[in-house]
Amino acid sequence: MSETTMDKAERRDFVSKLLAALPDALVVTGLGSATYDVFAAGDRDTNYYLWGAMGGSTSLGLGLALAQPVRSVLVITGDGEQLMGIGSLATIAAKQPRNLTIVVLDNGHFGETGMQRSHTSLGTELVAVAKGFGIADAFSVASAERCTESAKRAAARKGTTFVQVFIDANEPPRALPPRDGAYIKNRFRAALGFKPF
Repeated sequence: MSETTMDKAERRDFVSKLLAALPDALVVTGLGSATYDVFAAGDRDTNYYLWGAMGGSTSLGLGLALAQPVRSVLVITGDGEQLMGIGSLATIAAKQPRNLTIVVLDNGHFGETGMQRSHTSLGTELVAVAKGFGIADAFSVASAERCTESAKRAAARKGTTFVQVFIDANEPPRALPPRDGAYIKNRFRAALGFKPF
């Protein structure tokens, strides 16, 4: 189901359509542009924005998926951040949470550190890596129209899904969510019915 990298999805359009189709999902963002994209699509109490946790989004998503098995958990991150935490995919494959969907917005660059080329523009195939770790439902898309397929799989909660979304290497205007980690954590906990701590 791989698509050519010649075509590219518009990142904000893809994220906006995906989140609109999953209004009840618990969302974890990778740092940087993925966070800006999710916030630009509309702030929610069930958005967990990461600041400075390079490589940590999928691990946090795994823990959340295991703790909240009746909720769809959606991780939206970038290729650079996913490459930093590539080993987390092995643990995710070993646990196989049915309610976890990982969406990697891949522009082939490290956007937060100066747009240096990332490994995905140098030959690393993230879908092949995910499948190699044992995530069978791994595929790539290159258009916002294909987000419906990703949303349906996330809502169905029938298995771990990994989606690589090929996007242009551009930088839309930054949309900054709250940067107070304690506030984000406690707001998220309250949305799940837990007291702050």
